[in-house]
This record gives sequence, structure tokens and C-alpha cells, in this order.
Amino acid sequence: MATIVLGSQWGDEGKGKIVDVIASSGIQLCCRAQGGHNAGHTIVKNGTTFDVHILPSGVLTDGCVNLIGSGCVVYVPGLFKEIDTLEKGGINTKDRILVSDRCHVDLDLHTKVDGLEEVELGKRNIGTTGKGIGPTYSTKAARSGIRVSDVFHKEVFDEKLRQLAAGFQKRYGSLLQYDPEDEIARFDQYRERLREYATDQSPLIESAVRGDVKMLIEGANALMLDIDNGTYPYVTSSNTGLGGIFTGLNIHPRKIREIIGVVKAYTTRVGSGPFPTEQLNPSGEKLQTVGREFGVTTGRKRRCGWLDLVVVKFSTAINWYDALNLTKLDILDDFDEILVGTAYRVDGQVLPAFPADLSVLEKVEVVYETLPGWKSPTVGLRRWDDLPENAKKYILFIEKSVGVPIKYVGTGPGQENMIIRD
Repeated sequence: MATIVLGSQWGDEGKGKIVDVIASSGIQLCCRAQGGHNAGHTIVKNGTTFDVHILPSGVLTDGCVNLIGSGCVVYVPGLFKEIDTLEKGGINTKDRILVSDRCHVDLDLHTKVDGLEEVELGKRNIGTTGKGIGPTYSTKAARSGIRVSDVFHKEVFDEKLRQLAAGFQKRYGSLLQYDPEDEIARFDQYRERLREYATDQSPLIESAVRGDVKMLIEGANALMLDIDNGTYPYVTSSNTGLGGIFTGLNIHPRKIREIIGVVKAYTTRVGSGPFPTEQLNPSGEKLQTVGREFGVTTGRKRRCGWLDLVVVKFSTAINWYDALNLTKLDILDDFDEILVGTAYRVDGQVLPAFPADLSVLEKVEVVYETLPGWKSPTVGLRRWDDLPENAKKYILFIEKSVGVPIKYVGTGPGQENMIIRD
């Protein structure tokens, strides 16, 4: 049976910790279904902080096998760098990392094109991570991409790369400073090492399902960055919601034990795009500073605002969460009062759900509920009964509003800083 962990907002909710907690409970196979090294999880393990980007977080759990599924795009030198960093940090990865041979390869060519596309968009730029993710998914959809399986056939790989480069060169001319022969030479060095990790995921997943292997599937990014359901076009280029799990891993839909949505106790966003509860004021600055809100992958400062329940309820309607993990509750410890966005109004009318139309989003008035702060430290608390009363009220308010039980409450960065409610 599989447990699925998904981000419910705009990413950076702290999914890595709950994944690590669940993985430590005997998970045998941990999988990523979509995205690339534009994602990032920070996990504190035995006092040491590890950042993973393309690798599933289960890599930090002894004995857990980790699969990068076919819905992902893989930047090969980045993959190797992550593995080497973990090994240097004392994590044994031998025979524990697998990459689907159906994954598309994120090339340095894609990274260069990513930058040029952002320049073309001008003021309407997406605010991408610049990691080449969008162009890689674009070439995948255009059927001109390169898959991991292609890498092992040098003539096929070389020809496809040269054709891809020629097409982009026609579009961008001298603006594209790229020599395909340099990248071809690099892949001549990568090829044999990559072969160690490549696998056909289909029989692996089928065997795991039939063998009742305990599986954990972690989503990258979050629902509001989903290519179909997010704040398009200010989204990533893959399906970050529940649907992307099934297309990226071919898991049996009736073999899902639990879907957990991860909700930050406030809201953050990296890059451009709508953010109705953003606070461009001292409250937002305080959330950013106390919460140490910098992107794991990019290092960019995150935009910060109050918790937006319109977003969380919309996310719940798409992903069908069975339980929620509320993270970073401790960041709110020193606020006199805490606002929660409960609805959107436009021209005096309350909207029924999060709208697709960006012109509508630009006009929304957020309806806020003001709750009292608790002005007491929650860092490191591990029992529900030890929480301040106003912290409990805040959690229960969210739970009642969304209609999904909050099973896990994060009270600090470490794996042990977690309240698990029965």
C-alpha cells in the first residue's frame, strides 16, 4: 500500500520532514513522480541538515529504495552531485537509487533556453528557477525530447541533441551561446555511471504492489503550481497534484492507503504570480525573517502572507486529502494576532472557489478572520496537550474550515519536532 504526500499551496510547505518521518516507519520504496531539480526538500537528520532536489527524501532512511519516476525530468550532473554530497555526509546510497529509463533528460541546452524564454516574456516572466525544467517538458510534449534510455545509444543521443540544438538555434540565433559537441562530450563521461541507476519502473512498481511493499510517494512543488490546476501561466510545467502521481508512476489507484496534504501555517510563494494574502508590510517581513523563508533550490527570498484557506480548500478538492500536516506552527509563536483568509469577494460577491481568471484574482478582496496569538514558544513540543490553548484553537479552526483532520503538526525543523494526533 502507498502513502502519498502532496504540497497544498505554492510549494515550500516543508514536505521533506513528514516524508522523512513516514519513511522512517518502515517504508521500503520511496518515489518521486514529477518535476525535476527545481524542487527542494530540507531535512534535518541526527542534527545534520541535508538538501535534496531531484532525489526522493527516502534516500536518508537506511534500507529504503528510492525511485525517480518516469514523470520526472533529470539533470544528470545534478543527480550525480546530490549523490556525491550525500555519500560525503555519511549516507550510504549504494543500490538504493533508481531512475526510470523513461524520464526525460534536462540538458544544459534547456537551461540556456530557459533563461532566454524568461527574457522574452519581459514583465510577464514566470519567475522560473532557471533550471531548464519548462523547456525540457516542452520538448517532451513536442516529441523531440531525449529520454534516459536514449543516453545509452550514443549515435541516437548525439543525433537527437544536435537536432534539438539546431532547432533552438534557428529560433534564438546568436543569443543562444551553446555548442552541442561540448554537451555530447560530457555525456560520453556520464553514460556508464548513469547506467548504474537506470531501470524499467513498470515491473518494479507492479512487483511492489503485488508484494504489498510499503511505498511512499512524495510530490514535488505543490497544487497551486500544477500546470492544469494552478495559477497558470505562473506555474511549473508538470502535474503537481494527485493526477501527476498516476501518470508519473503507474501506481494502482486502489492501492493508496492515505493521501496527506502538507499545509504551511502561513503562506509563501517564490517567483511571479497571484498571491492574494501576501503581506507587503511588517507582518510579511516578520514571517520571512522568523521563518527563514529562502528557497532551498534557488536561495531566493520567498514572498510571505497569511494562511489562505481558499487555496487550501481548493487544493483539497483536487487532491482529496485524507489528512493534513500543518507545518511551521512555531513561526507564529510571537504574533499578537493572526489573520486567516477565509473567502474572496469581488464586487461584493463571495466567490465559490479559487478562480482561474487572473483578472478576477487581481480584483479579489480577501475576507479575513482574526484569531488571537499565543505568545508562547511551541518549538520542540511533541504532545497535543502541551500546546498553548490559542495554538490549539488555530489548528482546530483550520481543521474545521477545510473539513480534513490535521494529523501532524510541525513544531520545529527536526524530524523529532512533530506532534502526531490520534
